[in-house]
Amino acid sequence: MSGVWIFGYGSLVSPTSFGFTLGRELLMGVDVFEAELDGYGRRWNYGTATRFWAPRLDDGRDHHWTFVALGIEAAAGETTNGVVAHVTDDELPALDRRERNYDRVDVTDQVTIHGRGGPSTGDRIVTYVPGATAIDLYETARARGEAAITRRYWDLVDGAFAALGHDRRERYHATTPLPDIPVIVAPDEQTPVRHRA
Repeated sequence: MSGVWIFGYGSLVSPTSFGFTLGRELLMGVDVFEAELDGYGRRWNYGTATRFWAPRLDDGRDHHWTFVALGIEAAAGETTNGVVAHVTDDELPALDRRERNYDRVDVTDQVTIHGRGGPSTGDRIVTYVPGATAIDLYETARARGEAAITRRYWDLVDGAFAALGHDRRERYHATTPLPDIPVIVAPDEQTPVRHRA
């Protein structure tokens, strides 16, 4: 089979969000399958070039925020729950654009598929790991008090795991450290399109 399987651990866990990028509907158990990645831990460490105005939590004054999303990092002894979905060679550039400033990393030998379906022997599985630019954007914005997670993104990821089942959502929360930055409500029109459900 041409193309590649993608392991998603954040907004890509949502078949709707993932499918929006590919331009086609994705269905759980048909196109998307539950999976687990060994040797990586989920982190709030992906800073984007997307900035937006929204009120500060302390004084309510408008503030220029840097949007932060989920990433992962190599971490011995940790596992990350998520999903895998197949992406064709023609679809991959659209996904790479969405996941800009992430590095595509081969994790074929570190992914376990739960249930029936999914990759066959010999298929490649990759995931997106925040690159140095994204981590620097996050760390710089955090140091300035300008890094934030949008409520829409927070709810999208939380809802995607909830759709997999209560225990999957609980596992997501248990294995994802709380962010050290605020979760805020941003104007809808300024929420990055790639993260809309």
